[in-house]
Amino acid sequence: MSVLRRITRRVQGDGAAGHGDDPLDPAQERRVRAVLALGGVPQADLPDGVQQVRLRLLERAARGYEAPRDVSAWAAVVASNLAMDWHRARRRQERLGERLASLRQHEHPSGEEDSVLSLAVAGGLDALPDAQRQVVVLRFYADLPVRSIALELGVPEGTVKSRLHTAVRALRARLHEDEVV
Repeated sequence: MSVLRRITRRVQGDGAAGHGDDPLDPAQERRVRAVLALGGVPQADLPDGVQQVRLRLLERAARGYEAPRDVSAWAAVVASNLAMDWHRARRRQERLGERLASLRQHEHPSGEEDSVLSLAVAGGLDALPDAQRQVVVLRFYADLPVRSIALELGVPEGTVKSRLHTAVRALRARLHEDEVV
């Protein structure tokens, strides 16, 4: 059975494909992992990268596109693109941390203690999940009220409050752990 047919059946929910069908065979998965690792993706993020490649292959089939001529080569290229995306996102986060630290230093140029705190907070923000980081930045740096954040993000106010609470608790724990406060 062709890869496309197996993927299409799986996407359409046809039981004939079986639960063991995987759009990537073990050799292709190893190759994807290797490309991601060589592309600089940390070991902890490799499973997510492999799943992204699988997802894109399934999405391709769901849209009715033909299967790639060489699934292994196609998967390697997608993995390489994912590695580049990972680095772009990381650089974006690093720049955000630097900008926040710089803003903090300009607002309160009272010395080394504030600089250490700014860097620690920026590092803590980088460690937060995207959704939590987003609401913290919108609430405390953009100074938006919870209601406005909820409206702009299209989520309930309670979700914004919950994300803020969890994020602030995580930031506080990190600052205590790093002995900054």
